[in-house]
Amino acid sequence: MSNKIEHTLKSTIRTIPDFPIDGIMFRDISPILSDGKLLKDITDRFSEIIKDNNWSPDLILGPESRGFIFGSLLAAKLGIGFIPVRKPGKLPSSKIQIEYSLEYGSNILEMHDDAISKGQKIIIIDDLLATGGTVEACTKLCEQLEGEVISNLFVIELEGLSAREKLHPIPCISLIKYPA
Repeated sequence: MSNKIEHTLKSTIRTIPDFPIDGIMFRDISPILSDGKLLKDITDRFSEIIKDNNWSPDLILGPESRGFIFGSLLAAKLGIGFIPVRKPGKLPSSKIQIEYSLEYGSNILEMHDDAISKGQKIIIIDDLLATGGTVEACTKLCEQLEGEVISNLFVIELEGLSAREKLHPIPCISLIKYPA
């Protein structure tokens, strides 16, 4: 299934030059989101990857906003909980936060301070791995609550931006790769 899904994803994802700023080749996943079968195939593939690696996550974590989509689908398939990591001002209860760098700016992420119990195993999932700043920030949030990130999963990876080195030793698996 991995070769078939890779081909389907590459033919479905749109590339938008110079968005949101000049020099960025934006990978638009909107066409994926309108294809229910493809969403199911992506979720099934992520589930297979988890099984093939003998990972047993307690929770799936997804950063706002596209990580919510893939993360909640995967959590539902696995029958485990989902943790939303949000931008400031979106979470109603007591929270922790972290500031981090993006490939074209900086941001702040927040998570409820009771989202993870000590020792729980977490898989972080997002649509795109670029510089790794968002996932690194999510990992640090998990570590503040004494959770253990066991893997990072992505639909798309932009190669050549040293994200894997930044996230090492946590495994990173992407369904498709593009040059940065």
